[in-house]
Amino acid sequence: MKANGPTAPRPRRDTALRRVAREARPFLRARTGAVLRLAGWSLLEFAQTFLSGYGVARALDDGFLASRPATGLCWLAVAAVAVLPSVLAARGVFGRLADLVEPLRDGLVRRAVSRALGGALGRSGDVSTRSLSQVTHQSEIARDGWAGLVLTLRSFAFTAAGAVTGLLALAPALLLIVLPPLAVGAALFLATLPPMAARQRAYLAADEAYAAHAGELAASVRDIAAAGTAGRTVAESGALADAQLAASRSLARWSAVRVLALAVCGRFPPLLLLLAAPWLLRNGLTAGALVGALTYLTQALAPAVQALMTMLGTAGGRLVVVLDRFTNAPPPPEDDPPQAVRDSAPPPADGTAHPAVPTPAPYARQAPAPVAELHEVTFAYGPRAQPVLDRLSLTIAPGEHLAVVGPSGSGKSTLAAVLAGVEPPTGGAVRWRGRPVRAADATSVRVLLPQHAYVFSGSLRDNLRYLSPDARDREIADAAEAIGLEPLLSRLGSLDADVVPDRLSQGERQLVALGRAYLAAPPLLILDEATSRLDPAAETRAELACAALPGALVVVAHRLSSARRAGRTLVMDGPRTRCGTPAQLLRSSALYRDLAGLWEPEDADARGGGLVPDAQDAAAVAGRLGTVGTGQDASIGSGDEERGVRSSPPPSPV
Repeated sequence: MKANGPTAPRPRRDTALRRVAREARPFLRARTGAVLRLAGWSLLEFAQTFLSGYGVARALDDGFLASRPATGLCWLAVAAVAVLPSVLAARGVFGRLADLVEPLRDGLVRRAVSRALGGALGRSGDVSTRSLSQVTHQSEIARDGWAGLVLTLRSFAFTAAGAVTGLLALAPALLLIVLPPLAVGAALFLATLPPMAARQRAYLAADEAYAAHAGELAASVRDIAAAGTAGRTVAESGALADAQLAASRSLARWSAVRVLALAVCGRFPPLLLLLAAPWLLRNGLTAGALVGALTYLTQALAPAVQALMTMLGTAGGRLVVVLDRFTNAPPPPEDDPPQAVRDSAPPPADGTAHPAVPTPAPYARQAPAPVAELHEVTFAYGPRAQPVLDRLSLTIAPGEHLAVVGPSGSGKSTLAAVLAGVEPPTGGAVRWRGRPVRAADATSVRVLLPQHAYVFSGSLRDNLRYLSPDARDREIADAAEAIGLEPLLSRLGSLDADVVPDRLSQGERQLVALGRAYLAAPPLLILDEATSRLDPAAETRAELACAALPGALVVVAHRLSSARRAGRTLVMDGPRTRCGTPAQLLRSSALYRDLAGLWEPEDADARGGGLVPDAQDAAAVAGRLGTVGTGQDASIGSGDEERGVRSSPPPSPV
């Protein structure tokens, strides 16, 4: 049954044109004086248009056809002299035009800078290329498009007014012939504006997407080659190119409809006037009035209509699309923006991981925003697969040291990939610094080190500076000393020595990747068994160095010593998780107690050493440490892949 009573009106769809019009109205109201001065100068153009056709008509009817050539010449002189004031008006028009155009550009630049500053404050200096494009390119497009639109609208309004006034002065019946095709063509043209704007917007979006993709490819050639994703990259490029081609073809089809509208407006009125000329002459229209009407149509009205439609169809569409990109710009940020107040209470007694909750107390101590958050995150490798992560909530504060432990296949590497933004969750939300994860923010927020470190052919200096191109030699030397790269540096001879990846052991590769991450000092560093090829002493040195950085450290641990060094430990057993301090977990987690029992022998931590150079040495060390299995250091949950979990190559060389 339908409910009685009046039906609520459907809300109007908020289109780009409406959004731009909402902000254009106050802009124009604030500059009413400039608009009136522009209209005053344009009255001279109205007079010139009126006299051009009216003077020709009077020259014929009152002069040449009446055998008074002097009178005819005088009227032609009047029509010719009327052009001179319009030339003078052009100077005044362009002077007043600046009062409307320059404030628009200045306002758009302020908005773009405000957006860039707001983004920089929220993302540690990461200013998007979108803001740079708006300041340098899109604001100029808007200024040029707005100037052309104002000139064309002004010219059309006063030219059309002068022509219509002249037609009324000659013979009102002429409007019955001239106005219908103009109205039909204008209606057809206006009907094409919304779809043309949508197609223009789609084309610009496709063009920007392809340009951004091409820019990423140019900077990621080594990564693509290392990860073996050339085929997928080519497929993505082809899809973006096809989307751009489809958008351009759709835009071209609507442009053809617009050409038809221009033909109706520009070509049909003179043709209909000539066809109706015998009837008009029989009903009292003079020959001079007929020629004057043709003068209005061919020399004034038709060119003005065509110029207006061309401007609206090309620059006008781009102008609306570009201005719409500025409509949601934020106001300039405050000098000291307040940070969100977060609950800093310790984990609950049962050790369950939970997200930080905003504190309602007005005088609560302000805490920095978490560097990473998982809120009810679920992840499964397929729609029918069992979830590897099931509604997991976790908060990582700046400077925190978190260890992740669990048996093989429990989801540790999956958690690292989701936390790093490599794998999107199938449910829930992942945030970096309070914002949803975006690929554009990845390099400024986190560094993910997988078990298999990426080292490329080149100098050791280039490998270490890969994430910090501007790092100085003193900073590189400090990083090498902190991580423990001195033996490798001594063996190679200098930072400029060539590195051949195949001649480095797995442990040496991991040390190079760790030094690279240490030098970058990201807000969030994730080590996914990134020290698995180091001996306990070298691992301890590298982890302590990374933990001393100001950012947060997340370690997927394969030794109990890694968990003991962390402030908190997350125990993973598939969808079941526990989070807390080692003392809390020994009481609340049976799995952690089992892992602690297997991990207990750690007397090798005091032995020193460096790298586990090959499988035989690893087996020997494992035998001394009481390893379960062969070929691995004393560990739980280590290995190249998680059992039952799809393994995907890392998206970055680190």
